[in-house]
Amino acid sequence: MTYFLEYTIPAASDDAEFEFPHDEINSGTTVPLTQTGAEVVHTTELPARTGIIGATVPEAKLEAEQLISHSRAAEASLYFDPSNSLQPGVGTLVATFSEGQGWRDA
Repeated sequence: MTYFLEYTIPAASDDAEFEFPHDEINSGTTVPLTQTGAEVVHTTELPARTGIIGATVPEAKLEAEQLISHSRAAEASLYFDPSNSLQPGVGTLVATFSEGQGWRDA
């Protein structure tokens, strides 16, 4: 079974932000900010959707919790999605996670 974890990664501190070039002509290309003339996008958080491998919901939750514990995310949503989509919100919501409260089944 294929599960996906959606979460938001905040910047390292309150005054920090992520910076990355936005270049529609050369999409998928990574270049240092100092070497590009592309518009630079600034944001205080990044959305993420990551594949989680688990045969059962408890296995997927355990794997997802390992990922959350190594990130700065405080909340996450676990989806079952056999279509393997990278689009947010696709699939069936299985459970949500909140730091300090753990998992809550949907």
